Amino acid sequence: MPQITPFQSIRPVPELAPRIAALPYDVFNRKEALAEVMKEPLSFLRIDRAETQFPDDVDTYDPKVYARAKETLDSLITDGTFIIEETPCYYIYELTMNGRSQTGIVACSSIDDYLGQTIKKHENTREEKELDRIRHVDITNAHTGPIFLVYRSVEEINRLVNDVKDLSPLYDFTSPDGITHRVWRISEKGTILQLENAFGQVPCTYIADGHHRCASAVKVGLKRRKEHPGYTGREEFNRFLSVLFPDDQLYIMPYNRVVKDLNGMCPDSFLKAVEAAGFLVQEKGTEKVSPAEKGTFGMYLSGCWYHLTAQSFLRSSHPVTGLDVSILQENLLGPVLNIKDPRTDKRIDFVGGIRGLEELERRVSKDMTVAFSMYATSISELLTVADAGLLMPPKSTWFEPKLRSGLFIHQLS
Repeated sequence: MPQITPFQSIRPVPELAPRIAALPYDVFNRKEALAEVMKEPLSFLRIDRAETQFPDDVDTYDPKVYARAKETLDSLITDGTFIIEETPCYYIYELTMNGRSQTGIVACSSIDDYLGQTIKKHENTREEKELDRIRHVDITNAHTGPIFLVYRSVEEINRLVNDVKDLSPLYDFTSPDGITHRVWRISEKGTILQLENAFGQVPCTYIADGHHRCASAVKVGLKRRKEHPGYTGREEFNRFLSVLFPDDQLYIMPYNRVVKDLNGMCPDSFLKAVEAAGFLVQEKGTEKVSPAEKGTFGMYLSGCWYHLTAQSFLRSSHPVTGLDVSILQENLLGPVLNIKDPRTDKRIDFVGGIRGLEELERRVSKDMTVAFSMYATSISELLTVADAGLLMPPKSTWFEPKLRSGLFIHQLS
């Protein structure tokens, strides 16, 4: 079973939490992050994306950017913007979007559980994307963004969480995007023990979002172990910040695709190639297509929407090849559009479902040629893939609502 532990969080004073809490660092490009900081000077992006404090000619990965992140965090602790808990605690974190809530347990998870695959992943990571967060965690000496973990729902844990939620919250605010955030603290030793005992019924956890952040946190932990050969396993660098949610409360949105060109074909030839690849094509005109079932796709091309249906011979019961993202990649994006590796091909981009179908139309009118709207991968598909020790194609899931950074910070020493 995975190990969870309470921790002495660094957290904002309640009256400033709404201003500090920020979406994850990787949701924004540099320009967007700067705009957020200009709009809200206390935004945690000042720490998570410290390049926002420098002119554009300073490289995002310049060593002085990470040094500034540490300086900013330290100064906010010194001036009382952030406080440090006196004792190790767990927290309950509820997010409500459009009337629908999900509630997680904020805790530290073990790097050994990740290494031993008790914490299961469903995506590979890329070293170049890890390096940024490795430097950030190591230099700031802190995990500033929690890893989004999932576990199969346990009734006893649900009951304990609901009991805590009957108490007054530590934080209660609505962010500018309309998401309501409420946080409760668990500091009483009896309740902490009850929660840990109940969590003993959980055989494993799964990374829902934050594969690169998690891998980076683990690598920093291993680096610290080398630097401290007498480590006992109880040091804070042996664990990382996480929020653990029951699987039956989560909501996955589609992760749509846009492609820069038609691989040398004209639109008519491309449509014929799509049909030849095994897709039934229905023209829908200006009626936007949001797929309503597995094996179907929307496609936007030359100002017109199309409904695509994968014929039976393209479908599979295999945990990975049966995913809609795999069907599209292996039968259309790859063979027809020559997108061989979607991780590295600059001709393809990915658009989170939260941005809506209008964003697909906008991208096609601006810098792309064709867009595909997807049917969302389910949480059960994600767990099945991870349980089988397999990996999903890149950009298979888009979770909403996103966890906020800056509400909980875990120091490594």
